[in-house]
Amino acid sequence: MRTPGDAAAVTAAQRGEPGALDALVAAYLPLVYNVVGRALAGHPDTDDVVQETMLRAVDGLSKLREPEAFRSWLLAIALNQVRDHHRTGPPRADAEPADLADPGADFADLAITRLQLTGQRREVVAATRWIGDDERELLSLWWMEQVGRITRAELAEALGLTPQHAAVRVQRMKAQLDGARVVVRVLALPRCGDLAGVIADWDGQPNALWRKRIVRHARECARCARGFDDLAAVDGLLARIPLVPLPVGFDLAAAEPVIAVVKKGFWANAATKPLIAAVAVAAVAGAVVLLPVDRAPTPVAAPVAVTTTSRAPSTVPATTTTTTTTTTTTTTPAAPTEPAPVVQPVARSVKKGVSTWHFDGVTAALSDVGAGWFYNWAPTRENVQAPPGVEYVPMIWGAKTVTPANLAAVQGQGATLLGFNEPDLAEQSNMTVEQALELWPQLQATGMRLGSPAVAHSADKAGGWLDRFLAGARQRGLRVDFITLHWYGSDFGPAAVGHLRNYLDAVHARYGLPVWLTEYSLVDFSGGGVRYPDERQLADFAGASSRMLEGLPYLERYAWFALPADKPGTGLYVPGGTPNRAGVAYRATG
Repeated sequence: MRTPGDAAAVTAAQRGEPGALDALVAAYLPLVYNVVGRALAGHPDTDDVVQETMLRAVDGLSKLREPEAFRSWLLAIALNQVRDHHRTGPPRADAEPADLADPGADFADLAITRLQLTGQRREVVAATRWIGDDERELLSLWWMEQVGRITRAELAEALGLTPQHAAVRVQRMKAQLDGARVVVRVLALPRCGDLAGVIADWDGQPNALWRKRIVRHARECARCARGFDDLAAVDGLLARIPLVPLPVGFDLAAAEPVIAVVKKGFWANAATKPLIAAVAVAAVAGAVVLLPVDRAPTPVAAPVAVTTTSRAPSTVPATTTTTTTTTTTTTTPAAPTEPAPVVQPVARSVKKGVSTWHFDGVTAALSDVGAGWFYNWAPTRENVQAPPGVEYVPMIWGAKTVTPANLAAVQGQGATLLGFNEPDLAEQSNMTVEQALELWPQLQATGMRLGSPAVAHSADKAGGWLDRFLAGARQRGLRVDFITLHWYGSDFGPAAVGHLRNYLDAVHARYGLPVWLTEYSLVDFSGGGVRYPDERQLADFAGASSRMLEGLPYLERYAWFALPADKPGTGLYVPGGTPNRAGVAYRATG
């Protein structure tokens, strides 16, 4: 898909406008670094290939006839450089010793160690050792699609394929990666006698041939077949792996122009080759999220923006009297609040809502923001006093809150009930699909209109938590009246609205039910901590996104996270009930 905002930035750079080329290179450097790093599996030449890619892009920019095609054009250059390296560059084993990282710590080992990966996320990173160069190139692009940095059309264009052919290749690559995950599991188990015979001649180096042999054995061996058990969808696993940023010392915000740094030696400021190899591991784990992108509606099969979260907005106990709210510590302090201009609130919107907890001025803020509804992750309003005309929607938060008292309480709050909160996250309600299905009839017995459990991510994915829940509900004859979703964007530019729209479109296309977006905002969880947008970015998104959401015919309700701005984050109203810049923008939509 073409992105008007990107086209303007490219055109400005082509015209030689001051700072435009620096800005373009700085914006797309993380994209190129992550694609190349994954495709080369952390080879010590990663830095050189990235440098050559950026130099070729800069030198050829004036010849690009379609500025809208910049991203796919840049990716094609990167892949060509990767392929040239595969053909002409020395293999890792032949590299100079000074250029190599610790030979016992390849990109997968480094990712597992530096990112402290466990469980199936650890397995999927280790499995990347077992796929070939072509599959690794495709994985490098597909991962960027998963986190919302490129579209399926751009993936296809970069590879020189039709979207249909690209979809087939992606499915094949995912199947090979799943097979590799089985290999990782089987080799970690106590080895059966037959497996010992199968791998007697193996030199210990992962490759596609031995992957096939070990998978074939696992299919035929009752003991080793355990490796196939409970493989989670790889899409969701990768979306939950944090990232390592660009190398320490390479500062895109340095006083020296970015393009000068690139041209004089891309990694001149990087500490060492081992550091570069270590950071290249991030390419397997995810993508740095500084990149503008916009996306038009995509087919259900096409992955869209990832909504990775690690926050705990509300932990609801088993009673109806207390709600504890926690928020993840930020790594980047919020910018000082700018004085908000005086704007008269528009007419109240039935669709627009907010999530909130009690804070000083909450009632005034609920009245002023122009929302038609709110919720607080609890069965009752508790100590949040709603102004007249603002609907409250209760929630049964998790397994421990499915109690007779809570089920009775929600029926006195209205006609609609929200289901479990982020059951797919261990730090939230943390429920298996089977557990949720077992408890669902009790929610259904309230007779209220029921919203599905609100998953944190991958609601549009076949085999994801929500997909399996809805399939189980159909099989059991259970009722789900609408889909509830959460979304958090890590791209803080204008393209974020498109990311959100595509995710909602894909979910609606898959299930055909009305949609409620019950948490959304801009938060970047990719670096292991939390990064928030600045005031202008947050306000621009609050206004543009809410206007877009008002116009979606299948979207019944949406709610910003969150109303209070009583701590660093994405809140709208400071204590006392006064809107900040984002609050003014959100208030203006109706």
